[in-house]
Formats: sequence, C-alpha cells, structure tokens
Amino acid sequence: MLAGGKSTRMGHDKSVISWNGKEQRYYVADLLQQFCDDVFISCREEQVPEIDSRYKAIADTVDGNGPIVGILSAFETKHDVAWLVVACDLPLIDKATIEYLICKRDTNKVATTYKSPHDGLPEPLITIWEPKAKETLYAFKEQGYNCPRKALINSDVLMLEPLNPDTLINTNTPEDAERVKEILTRKMKAV
Repeated sequence: MLAGGKSTRMGHDKSVISWNGKEQRYYVADLLQQFCDDVFISCREEQVPEIDSRYKAIADTVDGNGPIVGILSAFETKHDVAWLVVACDLPLIDKATIEYLICKRDTNKVATTYKSPHDGLPEPLITIWEPKAKETLYAFKEQGYNCPRKALINSDVLMLEPLNPDTLINTNTPEDAERVKEILTRKMKAV
C-alpha cells in the first residue's frame, strides 16, 4: 500500500485521513490482508516510526520521488513476487474492486490494471505488477519518469474496465476530498 507521498496538493498527509473509521493507510492494509500473504505500507524513511507496529512498513530505498520509488522499493524488498499496489488516496476502494483485479490477473503481462474513468489511461496505483515489471519500471525511472503510468502505457498490460468507477477516485486536493465526502454521505443515507 503506497503511503509515502508528501500530499502537497492536499495540504496534509492523505494517508491519515479517516474515511472509513480508521486512517486510510490502515484501512487499505486491512482490506489487502484478505487477499495477500504479506501486506506492507510503503513510505518515506522518516514516516516509518509513525506506522503502527501491528503493520509492516517498507521504507523507500530507491532514490527519487513519486510512486515509482515506492513500487521499486517493494521490488527491492522481494523481487521474485508480484506486487498488488494500492495507493492511500483511493478512499472508495472496496473488496469487489480488488477481488476483480486479482481474478482477472494475467501473469503473462507486465501488469494487470484498471482503466481510469477520469482519462481512460491505465491506473498505476491500483495494479498488480508482475516480477518482470521491475526492469520496465527501472527503465522508465532512468528516463526521468516518477509516475509508473508511462510504464503501463508503453508495456504489455491487461487493462480492465472498473466495476464501479467511483472506487478509483483519487483524493489529491481538498476539492477531491469534498467530492468523496458527498459520495460517502449519499451511501450512508442509502443504507
């Protein structure tokens, strides 16, 4: 689970926002426990002491910025496994979305991902990255790319239509957060 961003557009750490009754980084980690043998919270070195000791952390060990650093740091920790990566800024992520991604996974591809409902491009921050993706990601990082999306666009990937596009809404700004609050309020009223 990626939680190492600086959240500059939001103005405060997105990973500690409590959308679902607990800090988002723990909500996503707990959700992923249902599907993964090991779950790690990827973060910057200075964030490690802030992570609850009941959770495993992976500190960024690869130089650079952006989510590509968190993914590559995961591959440096365990290079021979696939990594299911989910960012902390997806407050509407749910079990069905993760389950569908895993069910449709194609191990022959570099990655299995979702098509972003926002722009139709691959969504790199809810993706299963196969072991062979490590080389691809390093190649794009060396070209100066901090976002792994460029690697997905230019690689052999399986891109799925999301079951529920709302689950892929990123909250990067206070305006995004307001939109998500409205969706969550509507959901609560519907129950």
